[in-house]
Amino acid sequence: MTEPVRLAKRIAAMTQCSRREAEMYIEGGWVRVDGQVVEEPQFKVREDQLVKIDPHAELVPPEPATLLLHKPAGLTVEQARALISTQSHAGDDASGVRMLKRHFVRLESPLPLPDNASGLLVFTQDWRVKRHLEEDVARIEQELVVEVAGTLAPNGLALLNHGLSFNNYALPPIKVSWQNETHLRFALKRIAPEMVERMCQAVGLKVLSIKRIRIGRVPMSRLRVGQWRYLAGTDRF
Repeated sequence: MTEPVRLAKRIAAMTQCSRREAEMYIEGGWVRVDGQVVEEPQFKVREDQLVKIDPHAELVPPEPATLLLHKPAGLTVEQARALISTQSHAGDDASGVRMLKRHFVRLESPLPLPDNASGLLVFTQDWRVKRHLEEDVARIEQELVVEVAGTLAPNGLALLNHGLSFNNYALPPIKVSWQNETHLRFALKRIAPEMVERMCQAVGLKVLSIKRIRIGRVPMSRLRVGQWRYLAGTDRF
C-alpha cells in the first residue's frame, strides 16, 4: 500500500485543479473523507479512503465570521469565548452561514461586557465589523435590562436619563424607563455598560443583575444562555 498523501494533493489529482484550488475546497468545508468533513489541507489520507467533494462546492475563500453569544453572568470575555463550539450552536440559527471550524479561531470581542453581566456578546474575525463597533460606538445604541433593589431617589429616574456626573464629567442623555417593579430598561449611547452600576448607586438603587439584549439593530432574540448564532448578512448593527 502506498504512503498516505496530503488531502490537498489527492483533491488536486481527482479534479485536475491547482493545489491552491484544492486547498480552497477543503478549507471551505466541501470535502469529506469516509463521510466526515475535513477542513485541513495537510490531512493525510490513504489510498483506500473514500474522498468526496460536495456537488454544490463553490471555489471561493470562506468569509470571516461574526458570532453572537448569549454570555452567562460571572464569566470573563475569555471564558465566554471558550463556550463557542459546534455543540453550543443554536439549532434555530437562520443566518444561512455554513459552520466551519476555522470560524472558531482568531475571534475578537470589540464590545465587551462586565464579568457580572450577561447577554449579547459579539465575537468577530471580520476587521470591518470590529472597526465599526469600535469607531462608531458613540452612535450605536445598546439596550440593557437591569434588575435593581432599594428605594429610588425622588428625582432618580430623571437623573438616570440625564443629569448625573462622575469625576466632573456630565453623562450624555440616555433613555431609562421601568420595565416592571424591579427591572429598569436602559437604552444608551456613549456610556459603557460598566457605568450602569455606578449610575444606579447614585440614585439609591443596588444592581442585582445586568443583561444586554440589543446592540444597534441586532437583538439577542431567542438565544439561550451559552448558545451562539452567526451574524446574518442582513443583520446591521
